[in-house]
Amino acid sequence: MKVNIYYGGRGIIEDPTLFVINKLTEVLEELRVDVERFNLFEQKNGINVLPQTLKDADGVILATTVEWLGIGGYMQQFLDACWFYADKEKIKTMQMLPVVLSTTYGERDAEATLIKSWEMLGGKVQPGLCAYVEDHVEFETNSTYVALIEKHAEDLYRAINKKASAFPNSQTAMRQHVLRSISLELTPQESEYLSMYVSDDRYIQKQKEDIMELTQLFKGMLGESSNGEFLKEFEQAFRKGNGMQAVYAIVMEDVQKTIRLEVNGDSIRCAYEEGEDADVVARTKKEIVRQIVSGETTFQNAFMKGDIAAKGNFTTLRNFDALFQF
Repeated sequence: MKVNIYYGGRGIIEDPTLFVINKLTEVLEELRVDVERFNLFEQKNGINVLPQTLKDADGVILATTVEWLGIGGYMQQFLDACWFYADKEKIKTMQMLPVVLSTTYGERDAEATLIKSWEMLGGKVQPGLCAYVEDHVEFETNSTYVALIEKHAEDLYRAINKKASAFPNSQTAMRQHVLRSISLELTPQESEYLSMYVSDDRYIQKQKEDIMELTQLFKGMLGESSNGEFLKEFEQAFRKGNGMQAVYAIVMEDVQKTIRLEVNGDSIRCAYEEGEDADVVARTKKEIVRQIVSGETTFQNAFMKGDIAAKGNFTTLRNFDALFQF
């Protein structure tokens, strides 16, 4: 017989939960039970893999300390991982003993959360060990309390040994009929591999890099279609015979693209390039550029309305509408 203990506290010396799980371990080992303890605060980067450790256990003890509110982040993360990655068929056969010690208010609420969570996972629950501890030294030296802890360990042993049954409850029914659609339909092996990937920082980082690469690719594809359209319309609207030489840079800040227009007498070069060295640098939005090339407004009107901010040679700026007639 094997029992796993999952401790969700912070591991401080004064934590009364540590005393309780040590006493539970002592009694269970006297009954020749193999006990393995997992301190969640030591394995915070690998909590998503811990549901795999349930595979060879006959029972579990979920132990946590209420120091402020609720069961704590580590225990909540472990239960979340069980919901997504654990073998639910295995959990159905397992007895769980909730252990909640509180140095403040709320131990009953935390115990109820553990019970509700385990039942929603499909497991069976033993009567919990729940207490408020004002002075951990007084609590640990109280023989009556020690006897109660020992009795909970013995009851857990008997329940596992006899494969105790339990009445059906609405939590299990709700999981079967209401919540089943939100979890992935994976085999236990697939869940195990998925939990390993989720816990691998290198895998997560690679996924982020792939997503970023795809994002840039699609941005580039979208940008190319609009870029070609704008460049073509600038070339068609250019009026020759002006004898001017000028470089305009139109920065579309919302799409982070810059249109560079190089005018050299009767020729023009249009490209998407950086243009901070241009005679006129105009900053605007893609929609304003669309309005200009479609003839809905002029460069000068957009500038006067504040839709375009510009710096550089303002004589060259005023000549823009003479050079490009849409």
